[in-house]
Amino acid sequence: MYKKKSSMSPSNYANGSASPSTENGLIDSFSLLNTQKSIEEIIQQPLLEGIDDHLVEFSEALRTVAKALRRVTEGKASAQAEAAEWKRKYELERARNLQLEPKGEHSSKLNVKRVGLNLENRTALSEENSDQCELCSGKDDISAQEILRDGESNSDSSAIVPNKMMRKASFKLSWYCKGEKCDRHKHDIVSFEKGNITTAERSSKQISLKWESPPQTVLILTKPNSVSVRILCLEMVRWLKEQKKLNIFVEPRVKSELMTESSYFSFVQTWLDDKDVLVLHTKVDLVITLGGDGTVLWTASMFKGPVPPIVPFSLGSLGFMTPFQKLVFNRTISDSEHYREYLNSILRGPISITLRHRLQCHIIRNEAKSEYENEGTTLVLNEVTIDRGISSFLTNLECYCDESFVTCVQGDGLILSTTSGSTAYSLAAGGSMVHPQVPGILFTPICPHSLSFRPLIMPEHVTLRVFVPFNSRSHAWVSFDGKGRKQLGPGDALVCSMAPWPVPTACQADSTCDFLRSIHDGLHWNLRKTQSSDGPRS
Repeated sequence: MYKKKSSMSPSNYANGSASPSTENGLIDSFSLLNTQKSIEEIIQQPLLEGIDDHLVEFSEALRTVAKALRRVTEGKASAQAEAAEWKRKYELERARNLQLEPKGEHSSKLNVKRVGLNLENRTALSEENSDQCELCSGKDDISAQEILRDGESNSDSSAIVPNKMMRKASFKLSWYCKGEKCDRHKHDIVSFEKGNITTAERSSKQISLKWESPPQTVLILTKPNSVSVRILCLEMVRWLKEQKKLNIFVEPRVKSELMTESSYFSFVQTWLDDKDVLVLHTKVDLVITLGGDGTVLWTASMFKGPVPPIVPFSLGSLGFMTPFQKLVFNRTISDSEHYREYLNSILRGPISITLRHRLQCHIIRNEAKSEYENEGTTLVLNEVTIDRGISSFLTNLECYCDESFVTCVQGDGLILSTTSGSTAYSLAAGGSMVHPQVPGILFTPICPHSLSFRPLIMPEHVTLRVFVPFNSRSHAWVSFDGKGRKQLGPGDALVCSMAPWPVPTACQADSTCDFLRSIHDGLHWNLRKTQSSDGPRS
């Protein structure tokens, strides 16, 4: 027994084998024998078989982990963008209140505290109602723009203070009850009785804007390189200043054109840099565009957040988003009488408006080490397009809706469009025309190499992700409303969702009437000769 003990080296215990049991300092011979046999069996075992299979499984596991990390990165990037937007709003609100309030130290502290509380309330409301990004329902009103700041009085609302930040006009939005003389909105009432779901009443969904205080500041944006637009702008600026006593903002280009025409237009205000543009929505009550749909797109791109109501005059080609035409009842009238009639009605109110939804898009780069290295958010009013660019290969795009796989696009590309953009590139690619107030995202392929790939319309609350796979033969290119073209390499992804800031455009009649008139006049939709009454009858 002692010989067996001496024959055991310490290394036998260091190999992970269990130590033999001892009793009164003596080692159990049976335990020692079993331990030696187990060690010999382990040594005699052949090498691990199927190493290649284990490596494949391990690589697949790593790929799964990489996908999970990418999803986490996308979520962080989205949360970071939202947090940055709230921080920007808070800083703008604080700076605005500090400039508007009296110089008393006590009043400044009180108002800064109110701004902080207001921001907390907005954040809580946004978290509770994240799916209702366009309007917040109240008792009588859908939404009320916050204009009269804390610490200000309601007196002298018509006073004009040059070179200072003016108070914005207050307005409210309500559901328009067609055929009724009330501005209370109707709800969709759904009853559930005896297992049956029934819609009892439907709302009209036509939105009306009513001024609670008169507008004071107007921004005029014009189409460049047009003599007729320049002449109309001169006359409109003079009339708004002399007859309506309004403060007027224009682009720096238009400001120089006005000053070249006459020094009389020195009262017109403009901005100096991009920082002034970021806070422009806090100064402007109303935006007037003189041009076509491209001018409306340019106007929407200027506002990275909330957008003031827009009055679009049609001085372009098609005019899907510019309902205020030059012709009324097929009778040509002078431009001055035309715009004065419309502007008088709009400034007096109430007016019907169309809330045109926008998409917020951001690119997640494969080589980005953190969410801070990804690019910022871009807002589009018409569409975001992913195509193959100059490459002769088919584009290869993996598409996901929230966490669900949608399809793999193999063709010239893909269009993610708003309903306002349904009459633009998406229409040319075979997509359907959709009423602009229908909340949804159009999913339209561009020349797909498939006979069964039909366009889709996704609900507004989803998040779409377009991913360029690593085995793609070429890069893809993305453009936002036809501008800002960027390259997407293998591993890069584009994430799109509905933006919380729609673009409100004024209606000449109402949203539906303007939409149908635009497709009739602009596209000659379903225009054909009427079948003759002569001939065989059934």
